Amino acid sequence: MSGPSLRTRLAVRGLDGTTMLVLPGLIFMLALFVYPFFYGVVDSLTPKDGGAWYANYAKFFSDPFQYNTIGATMWLALPVTILNLALAVPIAFRVRLMRRQRLLTTILVLPITLGTVFVADGLLTFLGPRGWFNQTLLLIGILDAPVKLTNNYWGVFASLLITGFPFAFLLTLSYITGIDPAIEQAAATLGAGPRKRFFRVFLPLLVPGLAVTFCLAFVQAFAVFPSAVLLGAPAGPTRVISIAAYQAAFEQYDHSLGSAIALIMGAVELVVVVAVLACRSFFYRGPAGGTKG
Repeated sequence: MSGPSLRTRLAVRGLDGTTMLVLPGLIFMLALFVYPFFYGVVDSLTPKDGGAWYANYAKFFSDPFQYNTIGATMWLALPVTILNLALAVPIAFRVRLMRRQRLLTTILVLPITLGTVFVADGLLTFLGPRGWFNQTLLLIGILDAPVKLTNNYWGVFASLLITGFPFAFLLTLSYITGIDPAIEQAAATLGAGPRKRFFRVFLPLLVPGLAVTFCLAFVQAFAVFPSAVLLGAPAGPTRVISIAAYQAAFEQYDHSLGSAIALIMGAVELVVVVAVLACRSFFYRGPAGGTKG
């Protein structure tokens, strides 16, 4: 006579199928996120050369060459994120009405599949002094000398724009297509024009989703590293905070300082994310978001 089944034994012990599915997820989160975070915190509070627990943070904020990386990174991440959202919203509104939406979406998200390094290398070839862009403008007589578009701020800006736009566009398109078309039809029936329907109907419903998109796109742009090295000036205006963390950990061999800079980087991102999510409540408050279903 066979013994009780596994499900029966788990039920006797107070474990059901849901619990068995949740436990591996909790273990995975602890191993992949929670433990590395606390390890980094402890590492940042134990300076390499000894001293007080806050020595690494004091060292960072007492050196202008170090703490100026926060402003340099913010000056890249914020404009790129805002511009990506400003481009994604009208394009997503247009694409949602097209029949070949999947084909157009695939073309627009192609930079994601190429990768940051590949895009940066392509921009070096295209925008460099001997690249196609400069050579074409010189050939037709618009320029007398090549314009410098790489190894400066604008090269990194272009790379972040190209690699970040598909991500912002996909999220924006998903939010826009999720809004019930009946709401727009009802507004049009009541005499609201396209402009009024956008600002009075769509935008309030989109703001919660756009806020989340902004936060994710901002975090992605704030963590810029390959583009800042390949297309920027790593010792000058595009010395971002990720470069400072890398140099501390792998060039100065001060892993504790590198952990502290990484935590400062995460704290700055957290402040911006919390501020954006707090502001979204000023645009729309209601029991439903007006989505389909």
